[in-house]
Amino acid sequence: MSQWHDVIADPTLGDAILDRIIHNAHRIELKGDSLRRQAGEKKKP
Repeated sequence: MSQWHDVIADPTLGDAILDRIIHNAHRIELKGDSLRRQAGEKKKP
């Protein structure tokens, strides 16, 4: 989200879009190793 204004050049439009995305969003922070990484390491020969 910190680079949002780099993607949308018009700050007013960028803020409006971001407000609509974030309004109903839930933030989930996961800790620990990625299960995909663990599965990938098991598949390596």
